Amino acid sequence: MRPRKPPPADTTTILKHFEEGFLRYLITGGAGFIGSHLAERLLDRGDHVVLLDNLSTGSVENIRHLKSSPRLQYHLDNIENRQLLAELVDDADVIVHLAAAVGVKLIVESPVRTIETNVNGTQRILEAACKKKKLVFTASTSEVYGKNTNVPFREDADLVLGPTTKGRWSYAASKALDEFLALSYWKEKKLPVIVVRLFNTVGPRQTGRYGMVLPNFVKSALENSAITIYGSGKQSRCFCDVRDTIEGLIRLMDTESAVGEVVNLGNTEEITIEDLAHRVKERTASSSAIKYIPYDQAYEPGFEDMMRRVPSIEKLYALTGFRPQTSLNEIIDRVAEHFRQKNLGLADLSRVATANAD
Repeated sequence: MRPRKPPPADTTTILKHFEEGFLRYLITGGAGFIGSHLAERLLDRGDHVVLLDNLSTGSVENIRHLKSSPRLQYHLDNIENRQLLAELVDDADVIVHLAAAVGVKLIVESPVRTIETNVNGTQRILEAACKKKKLVFTASTSEVYGKNTNVPFREDADLVLGPTTKGRWSYAASKALDEFLALSYWKEKKLPVIVVRLFNTVGPRQTGRYGMVLPNFVKSALENSAITIYGSGKQSRCFCDVRDTIEGLIRLMDTESAVGEVVNLGNTEEITIEDLAHRVKERTASSSAIKYIPYDQAYEPGFEDMMRRVPSIEKLYALTGFRPQTSLNEIIDRVAEHFRQKNLGLADLSRVATANAD
């Protein structure tokens, strides 16, 4: 699917690339879970992709299969490298800003890093892009809705965050500020921006490193070890297959009327975390026990959580004609198969190493 119109920035380079049948994308956080899948899809459709990632939460393994493409460049560096960032932004047609501090565990343990990474990184991207009015696609999160109980969440709903004494809300606050920054650049400086609020994207290549619930559940189930639920398990979430997320991202970037908008992107199939654990156990034929750990023990005393997180995706559909549709059962099966294949690969490497040692 090619863009109906070139991105809304009046530069010779963008028009030249558009006429030649490709666009040049800069993806920050490009070696991460979502970034690597987006890069893969853009390369498949003939675009050129430049990745920037400091590997704080990403991995070279995520992009190893892409490195042979002549249309891919990658830089293992930080957004704080202003000279490199300026050069990469200048060469790009579209900037997809995915780099962020993510995961509840990281947020609770490193609130300073969370705030500085998210806010300072977004500021640098917007500042660099503004010089030539490059389209900036900014990834936000469903976390910004906070303790709002008016489900499903609409983009024009109030953001209801907890007190500043609860570090858990630092991520939501920092991403909300990212949104304010991006939209301010659009309103005041006419920098074309699109803000997307992602709802629990899952799929192959995602790890449970920072508390992502589904890969942790699947990994435990496959190992027949205890599946651990934090809290009561009555909190509910909607899980979106990464393929659907990438399709939504690309359609939004290819839609001129999405510029200046905030858009939810996620699946609407809701499930409690307790039911998710049982569903994972059933679909993996696991003998795992299911155990519960209070939030105070899992994270910190007084930890607060969002009880429901369900998106309204009517705006996404109105702009793009697309709705995520992959079922949760299929998502679980895909994640389980990824872990099985990964474990097989590790076992093969182990056998080779043993043979060489002999």
